[in-house]
Amino acid sequence: MDAVVQTRGLLSLPTNPKTRVSHHLHPSHGLKHRFLSLKPKPLSAPSLSAAAAKFHPFGPKPQNLFICRAEAAAAADGPAQPAFGEAEVAEKPKLLGIEITTLKKIIPLGLMFFCILFNYTILRDTKDVLVITARGSSAEIIPFLKTWVNLPMAVGFMLLYTKLSNVLSKQALFYTVILPFIAFFGAFGFVLYPLSNYIHPEAFADKLLNILGPRFLGPLAIMRIWSFCLFYVMAELWGSVVISVLFWGFANQITTIEEAKRFYPLFGLGANVALIFSGRTVKYFSNLRQNLGPGVDGWAISLKAMMSIVVGMGFAICFLYWWVNNYVPLPTRSKKKKEKPKMGTMESLKFLVSSKYIRDLATLVVAYGISINLVEVTWKSKLKAQFPSPNEYSSFMGDFSTATGIATFTMMLVSQFIFDKYGWGVAATITPTVLLLTGVGFFSLILFGGPLAPGLASIGMTPLLAAVYVGALQNIFSKSAKYSLFDPCKEMAYIPLDEDTKVWTVICFSIIFTLN
Repeated sequence: MDAVVQTRGLLSLPTNPKTRVSHHLHPSHGLKHRFLSLKPKPLSAPSLSAAAAKFHPFGPKPQNLFICRAEAAAAADGPAQPAFGEAEVAEKPKLLGIEITTLKKIIPLGLMFFCILFNYTILRDTKDVLVITARGSSAEIIPFLKTWVNLPMAVGFMLLYTKLSNVLSKQALFYTVILPFIAFFGAFGFVLYPLSNYIHPEAFADKLLNILGPRFLGPLAIMRIWSFCLFYVMAELWGSVVISVLFWGFANQITTIEEAKRFYPLFGLGANVALIFSGRTVKYFSNLRQNLGPGVDGWAISLKAMMSIVVGMGFAICFLYWWVNNYVPLPTRSKKKKEKPKMGTMESLKFLVSSKYIRDLATLVVAYGISINLVEVTWKSKLKAQFPSPNEYSSFMGDFSTATGIATFTMMLVSQFIFDKYGWGVAATITPTVLLLTGVGFFSLILFGGPLAPGLASIGMTPLLAAVYVGALQNIFSKSAKYSLFDPCKEMAYIPLDEDTKVWTVICFSIIFTLN
């Protein structure tokens, strides 16, 4: 019998013959199709002799022996030759080696990320122009603004979001959060900014400044240009809420870990093209003033055009979100073995603090925020000194955003290789390394730029202009490393967490990002 077993098991019974019958055949036709479809394999001499030795008249009937041979032949062929297209039915359709169902998730997510970052670039450049170049304000207002306005509003959002998440579905929660942003930015461009001369208490702020002294310049500037500061905060919350909470929360919900490892770094390829196009958009509308007549507020016209684009992109984000939820099969998550009671705000915060995993993630985020703020505030003060006009300042920021998009796009191409070759740890280390090296170069120029003045004059530059350009390069390299490596690493670290922990972690980190 050993010889029979060695000849690919032609006379051995399958372990589970019923499972090998094609599910696509009618039971009454199964035997007929097996006779017609399977070509009996030729038997070697040892196989025939062994079969004859074992066969006797009182054994199994000949037709049963043939059926066993057919079943065994089907088993011996293995998955390479399944009966009647079983593999073809099981295999999912693919395009360019990627399953169609995966593409139906990844492409809309990439477009959503494109629209969100397109808006964020316009809002980020605009908020700096409004706050820094306004009369009675400067870059030094930013720390006061982030501490006394951003932080309370971020905490208020956290409390409101947790309440809404308990009573609204995920889709309703998404629309409830994003639509007020769209409405505000549209109203600011067409209502609040044109009325800013009437609604800003500039005369009252000047009186208080004369009484209290320059030490209160920051807090009084917030009151003086309160609508601009409100725009600043809403733009910051767009970055932390819409990107971190809404988009990445939705992406982590509908993608698997394998898909995340493969496609998260590539999201930026399409999304950071938005930085290039939005930078060109800001540059174009900032230069409109050159073609307008005297007495026309060119910045007001530019602002209306850019806010119209922001509103249009916002509605595109809502449409893509609706389409994915209605036309894409979403993955099923493993159900919890035991339902855990809902934790309140303080209980959730205590739980996050007690987790070493969460503390390490928070350390990364906080350290990045402190490092980038040390450089950005100093750089933006130099930037205002070089470009005091809102249109000039905005035009430079448009070029800055375009350069950031190009650098980030290049880093996105490299990031896939870094993740595959060196893994998460090395990828997460690159961003702080870039921050350290470029930050040292920028502050060295600020502190020791005096002796370099003659050399800079020989190439037609002043120490101030050199500091602006070096600071811009520092921001470009650090932000490109953050977008291409730091953010994907952070989002990958969220995926293993359970839903409750994930929601609270994302919310807390979004608050931290408002201070960055």
